[in-house]
Amino acid sequence: MAALSLQAQDKETPNAKQARRMFMETYNMIFGETGSQLHYKVNIIGIYKTEGTIWNKGKKSKFTDEKYIAWNDDVTYYRLERKKKRIVIYDAHSDARDKYATKFKFSPDNYTYSIKDAQEGYYITLKAKKGVKGVKEARCLLDKKTRYPISVRVKVGIFHTTIKISDVSTSPLPDDLFTFPKEQYRSGYEYVDKR
Repeated sequence: MAALSLQAQDKETPNAKQARRMFMETYNMIFGETGSQLHYKVNIIGIYKTEGTIWNKGKKSKFTDEKYIAWNDDVTYYRLERKKKRIVIYDAHSDARDKYATKFKFSPDNYTYSIKDAQEGYYITLKAKKGVKGVKEARCLLDKKTRYPISVRVKVGIFHTTIKISDVSTSPLPDDLFTFPKEQYRSGYEYVDKR
């Protein structure tokens, strides 16, 4: 499998190789083992609007927005529904835990890459190869100095949406940030276990 991936990369143009390298550097900075924090704002064609903060560290994550707080320690996923005062528990790797985020799964070899230099930053475009489900195209705008993401325009099916990103930090994060603080949510909360 790795040999096929290397063969595919060897057939890439210099532009595609540079785009893929820069994209993967940014991707690994955001989702790497050190950790990152960022603010996001998304509007999926008026159906789903939200903004909040997300923390990532490898396969661990935490996010907060106006409706939810979620903790994922790579074993268990806890989602607090603020209004209902309900905590729903899932296996950390279950697709059932988030109907929107699971549509945005990413595998680097599923895309072709290109890069364009613009005044506002570097635009890296990823186009899905034939037969790839989910994200069909993504256009990422990276800051020229930090290479942090500024925005990601995503095409899923026939719809486009832009995720605006700000306040990026790649400082190391402690593991306990991703642990559900059960003692804070003992009384007055309903627990629903869907593992």
